[in-house]
Amino acid sequence: MSLGEIWAILRRRWYFMVPFTLLSLLGGSYLYVTVPVSYQSQSSVALLDSSAVARLAPTFGNPISNAGGSLIVTADVLIRTLESNDAAKELRGRGVTDPYTAGFAPASDSPLLMLSVTGTDRAKVLRETNTLTTFAGEQLSALQAAAKVPPAYFVQTAPVVLPQTPVAKSKSRYQDIAAVVILGVVSAFLLSILMEGVAVVRRRRPARNAAPRERRPRGPGRLRTGALGRRVDATAILTAYLVLALFIPSNLALPALGGVGTPANVFALLGLLWYLATWLGGRILPAPGTRLVRVALCVLGAAVLAAYVADALRESSHQEVLGADRGLIGFLVWVSLVVLTSAGVQERDRLDVLMRRLVVLGSVVAAIGFYDFFAATNIADSIHIPGLQTSVAQVSAMDRGAFTRPRATTAQPLEFAGMLAILLPFAIQQALDPVRRYLRAARRWGPVVLMAGALPLSVSRTSIIGLLLVALVMVPRWKPARRWAAIGVMTASVAVFKVLVPGLIGTITGLFASFLSNSDSSTQARTVKYSAIVPYLKEHPFFGRGFGTFTPDLYFFTDNQYMLSLAEMGVLGMVALLTLFVTGIHQGGAVRRLARTESDRELGQAFFASSVVAMVSSATFDSLSFPMFAGMFFLLLGAGASYLGFLRREAAAAALPGPRASAESPQPQLVESR
Repeated sequence: MSLGEIWAILRRRWYFMVPFTLLSLLGGSYLYVTVPVSYQSQSSVALLDSSAVARLAPTFGNPISNAGGSLIVTADVLIRTLESNDAAKELRGRGVTDPYTAGFAPASDSPLLMLSVTGTDRAKVLRETNTLTTFAGEQLSALQAAAKVPPAYFVQTAPVVLPQTPVAKSKSRYQDIAAVVILGVVSAFLLSILMEGVAVVRRRRPARNAAPRERRPRGPGRLRTGALGRRVDATAILTAYLVLALFIPSNLALPALGGVGTPANVFALLGLLWYLATWLGGRILPAPGTRLVRVALCVLGAAVLAAYVADALRESSHQEVLGADRGLIGFLVWVSLVVLTSAGVQERDRLDVLMRRLVVLGSVVAAIGFYDFFAATNIADSIHIPGLQTSVAQVSAMDRGAFTRPRATTAQPLEFAGMLAILLPFAIQQALDPVRRYLRAARRWGPVVLMAGALPLSVSRTSIIGLLLVALVMVPRWKPARRWAAIGVMTASVAVFKVLVPGLIGTITGLFASFLSNSDSSTQARTVKYSAIVPYLKEHPFFGRGFGTFTPDLYFFTDNQYMLSLAEMGVLGMVALLTLFVTGIHQGGAVRRLARTESDRELGQAFFASSVVAMVSSATFDSLSFPMFAGMFFLLLGAGASYLGFLRREAAAAALPGPRASAESPQPQLVESR
């Protein structure tokens, strides 16, 4: 369905569009006038070891340098104490009646706490923040006194940032207004399309019994021209999504929608509305044989909704409510990507075009990573788009050893590594595709070189694990000649990196050596977080705290998608997440089993490898929290279902009996033998 046809439907159903749109605008205006502006003040408090402990270690002349280690646990205990009901009652007695939060400071591995108070009275908020800061020190001393710790060994609180002048926080108000307006407009849109679909069905019923009328050719004056008259298909919509997702930094988003409000996500939601309009209008039907991935997505949807209800039933903060709302929006984005790829792509050629475009655009992101690495910068830091603001605090160049870790247009080097790792199998498959042998070697193997070469430059264990998994899944399936050639190329690549980038191989091997010996600071920090997340799991084991609520500004980074899913969606969420990964692996294996050509077998193995990489790498970082990685994963999940549907329909067609013409051929007659 073209955009012109959709516009014509909305004009015909103006009695839905106009009232609902006006009501939503009036509702948004009412909220803007009646909802007061809230103000927030913050302070930061550090925990310091006692002077007695500091004297025991002469190498730490400054007590602050001894902060860390077990004090992180101490800080976690203090945070839980401040958020308890008893502490809230005592603070209300001291005049702190506005909502307050206590948590770890963002992007900090040290025992640095951030305290904040939010209210509508600026002067009162500042007084309450001072009271909360003083109360935190008193509570820490009371905890230690109750444990009979000698005063000389008391852990002290030191205000690092004094209570700040309250600043206006109008983001939540704008989010409520945007939610009301979007809900009204989308409801009007869906009702209009639904009524048009009902009208089309009613017109078709009497037309079936009527005599067919002669169709007159449409005159040249009635032909639709221009952009609105062009037919739009799922491949075109997904291509536009890929351009927005891969070339606009994923940390830039619309202020009213938070981290999920990236231009790519907004466009994906519009694409879902296009599909619903086309489907309800009777112009398209879901592709047969592709239902499995949508069933798996329904399992995830059940976990998300159950977690949302669980968040609504408990005493969650306003930030957690907003996080749960953003989680629902992010889930709808994933639904749109899976539906558009699995049910919306109706032609095999158009799906092949989409996959080629995905590999080409991914290789451009890898090339940007090369520039970031060798120029020791992040090109995304210089990209500023009017109307968008960063949703990630302190996004800047990250170093490891003597190297700058590239992130290109992603939000973090880990997202850069994970995204390229799940795209690399398809770059290899397209380079080996016999159909593309007429192309020059540079065009076929260029994306492979860029993606595989950019992965080690991220200087992360995730990238190396992804490379190894791709090799372990794909290489053993190749013929011996190709297999030995691949092993030779990988060995030579290590030598090339050792010569061109001195010290890189040593830094990477040092990462794994420190991981195995448990001497790496990042590994130790993750281990501490694993133990710290257990109490949250015990509080809500089955449905979690709410999808999208376990944010770093309120709690801490988990650096593990499985642990994050357990905290946010409970056991049901973990089952749903594993169902998604297993579905992707199953689809890759099924494509390979049903394939009749070597090209399709390689494609099935690529889907298999990509899903395995996504499943394993999700244990190394919270993968689905990053919009670019999550978008590519769900797009590939839907693409695998679409390819499987094409192969299933081809196999079913081949199993049908031959045409009737063959049945009319002369049959052998029985004759009497003499």
